[in-house]
Amino acid sequence: MAELNNISRNRKSIPKVDLTAMVDLAFLLITFFMLTTSLSKPVAMDIAKPDISDPDATMDYAASRTMTILLGKDNKVAWYMGEDGKSKPNIEGFNEIRRSILDNKVNVALANSNRPDKTLTIIIKPTSGATYKNFVDIMDELSLVKITNAPAIDDNHITDGEKTFMKLNNIL
Repeated sequence: MAELNNISRNRKSIPKVDLTAMVDLAFLLITFFMLTTSLSKPVAMDIAKPDISDPDATMDYAASRTMTILLGKDNKVAWYMGEDGKSKPNIEGFNEIRRSILDNKVNVALANSNRPDKTLTIIIKPTSGATYKNFVDIMDELSLVKITNAPAIDDNHITDGEKTFMKLNNIL
């Protein structure tokens, strides 16, 4: 039993305070809140990856709505809209890529009258110079700008044109 005792010079009896009930109440409240709270659940992001068992299987995307992002070394990103060789890639850091994704998302939405079935599609191509952190960072950027389509991850089909561009700009 918990007691609060004071020694007094006068030999009068001092009232004792029993704190047992207060301690019990504190532990009951702590237990109640621990059991009734809910922890945040991890959320996984959907991705699309080509089927490597079938070399003839292709994932066709409309070039006017496709943004290809090439992850390079030194935290650099090269991106282009449409098809390889038909538009010049832009080189940016991870600080600028969010603005580019947002701009392209708005441009595609305006060009397609804001139709929900015709939104921006992202293809991510990590190169040998990219790190896992770069991949996680670009996935975070896509989540932050609310890209509704599952991004396609294609690290096996980097074209010769993409490789040449990245080598010329020293990011491969």
